Amino acid sequence: MKTKIDTEAFRVSPVDGVTLGDRPTRVKSFCKSKKHYKKLLEEHVEVLTELQQLHYASERYALLLVFQGMDGAGKDGAIRHVMSGVNPQGCEVFSFKQPSAEELKHDFLWRTTCRLPERGRIGIFNRSYYEEVLVVRVHPELLHTQLLPEKVLDEKDIWEKRYRSITDSEEHLSRNGTRIVKIFLHLSKEEQRKRFLARIDEPDKNWKFSLSDIHERKYWKQYMEAYEACLSATSAHHAPWYVVPADDKENARLIVSQIVIDTFKGLHMAYPETSGARRKELLSIRKQLAK
Repeated sequence: MKTKIDTEAFRVSPVDGVTLGDRPTRVKSFCKSKKHYKKLLEEHVEVLTELQQLHYASERYALLLVFQGMDGAGKDGAIRHVMSGVNPQGCEVFSFKQPSAEELKHDFLWRTTCRLPERGRIGIFNRSYYEEVLVVRVHPELLHTQLLPEKVLDEKDIWEKRYRSITDSEEHLSRNGTRIVKIFLHLSKEEQRKRFLARIDEPDKNWKFSLSDIHERKYWKQYMEAYEACLSATSAHHAPWYVVPADDKENARLIVSQIVIDTFKGLHMAYPETSGARRKELLSIRKQLAK
């Protein structure tokens, strides 16, 4: 791959946090044309295919990719295009929407904990437990639907405690071999407006549009404040957040794919070694097959 994307430029510092107003929603394109984009993405996908096979065979780590972003940010498209070459046997995607009645009877991490990837596999969360410090923070009335004790509801530092629950959980997973990468697709309000219009104007995109999308758009400022606080509080060395400019979908997909590639390469994976006894057994079988 000739085009190298510096993913560190998009990473959120665990020390300094992030100010979203200082982060662009669009950066200079890494490709010269549509044809060039397809070529670069194809190269990334080929590398990811090889790395995923190695990951699956080594069975030493699990990889969890968390995607968050405003409606229309391109989460579905990024997952679909970037992971297009991954063997379905080694990858699962879960979308977390409004909690069910059963899920509300458990702690807020329960429903996602049940979906964590096994070693050797990739788990992808399209929205996640972070909704509990994003949507619920913007709409705190939702806390009263979660059957929580009154004492918890009255706590002034409830969000800080939820951040702590999340970071403690992620640190535990990291100690036990799960690599966590969290991607925030940073979309501008104007670009969201254009994408919503396209969903209305293009019949084959009508299914994507919901009146709730427009309702949540009214809370844009509150969401940006919630994201900024969340990303700053929960980005860690072992579970980093990346703020990916999302106004240009194709550019965003190239950045995301490079982040996943870099993460895989940082795991120092290797295929299982064949023992001397096993090698002799294989050679014996080969002789039989060669007859």
